[in-house]
Amino acid sequence: MKIQERTGAGAGRSAAPAQPSVGDRLPSPPRERKPALAALAVLLILLGALGATMLVLQVGDRVEAIQVTADIKPGASITEDNIKVVMVNDDSGAHFVPWDQRASLMKLQAKSTIYSGTVVVGEMFGAKAQMPEGKASVGLALKDGQYYADIKSGDTVAAYRVGTSGSSSSSSDSSGKDSSSSSSGNGFIANASVENVKGEGDATVSTGGKSITLLVDEGDAAALASASSAGEVALVGITAK
Repeated sequence: MKIQERTGAGAGRSAAPAQPSVGDRLPSPPRERKPALAALAVLLILLGALGATMLVLQVGDRVEAIQVTADIKPGASITEDNIKVVMVNDDSGAHFVPWDQRASLMKLQAKSTIYSGTVVVGEMFGAKAQMPEGKASVGLALKDGQYYADIKSGDTVAAYRVGTSGSSSSSSDSSGKDSSSSSSGNGFIANASVENVKGEGDATVSTGGKSITLLVDEGDAAALASASSAGEVALVGITAK
């Protein structure tokens, strides 16, 4: 009887479900991949790089403009000798004159003094210069010898009234200075600006005459015009003060 009971008990235990062995475990589900998130990350990286590139391009959006290298007097024009090219930001809002339009700008005149180092904007020039208050433009028809060789627009000159054999009984002193100038002081203009120089013929084969326009004080205009009509004006280049 005891043997049978132990046998029955053992049989009861063997009837319990057996645990699966290690080799019989079910495979774990594969890790889920998310290609959409990876694509989104790549897209965000590309957008960031594109934004940075646009900022660099905007900062570097520069154009070639005109800068003057010497003072430009009112009524004078730029030349190839008094300008240079500089790079400026195009988004500043200023009306910079592009370097490739300098030939057209040379046909215009400065409205007021433009100082060396200034980057040119369109509003500085016009077809006709505005006459400064108290000034007058006087045209002179001068022959070779009455002006210096390289006279040009923008120069500062002194105008001397030189006597002729029939214009005065006075003579020059030993220093070479003319003593026939009037006592009113109109015979000498210490500071005048050359507005325009126009050649009349080839100086190498003709008289070398030039038509020169000076900007002078109104009080000196009449005397200068009178002396010019008599052929008694000589211009000397001076350094502007």
